[in-house]
Amino acid sequence: MQENETKVTISKIDIPFWNLVIFIVKLSLASIPAIFIIWFIMMLFTMIFGGTFMMFGSHGGF
Repeated sequence: MQENETKVTISKIDIPFWNLVIFIVKLSLASIPAIFIIWFIMMLFTMIFGGTFMMFGSHGGF
């Protein structure tokens, strides 16, 4: 441990219930576009690598 590090301890978080509910709803709505972006990136990787490996595999190719 370095000499200039400071430890922080959180002992109590007081968030009203309805503010927490609104935050969680906003968080879930914000995750929907992120899911589509991740799905699109995975689809691109699958198309690129799937096509490359199919060319050299025993399941197809030219």
